[in-house]
Amino acid sequence: VQLQASGGGLVQPGGSLRLSCAASGRGFKSTAWYRQAPGKQREWVARITAGGDTDYTDSVKGRFTISRDVRKNEVYLQMNSLKPEDTANYYCNAVRGSATFWGQGTLVTVSS
Repeated sequence: VQLQASGGGLVQPGGSLRLSCAASGRGFKSTAWYRQAPGKQREWVARITAGGDTDYTDSVKGRFTISRDVRKNEVYLQMNSLKPEDTANYYCNAVRGSATFWGQGTLVTVSS
């Protein structure tokens, strides 16, 4: 299984970005986005289950939306009203059975 994240970049505070995660496999129990800011531990951001249920960490609720395109086997993270504290490497994650898979990070920088 390979997860390919893309869509990061430099954006001004208040701006938007959409991250994409393309998966080479199927049958995942859940797919999630995590992020890791410089000098900090990796933290969970959002999750979408196989049934389509979604959940978010409190700091992004109302600003970020996780979604998926089942046909394309892709998961997205729409990020609006971005803040400097959202600056981090963002990683996609997928769980299938007892296995967890990680993609490479895509860097999001929120700065004026």
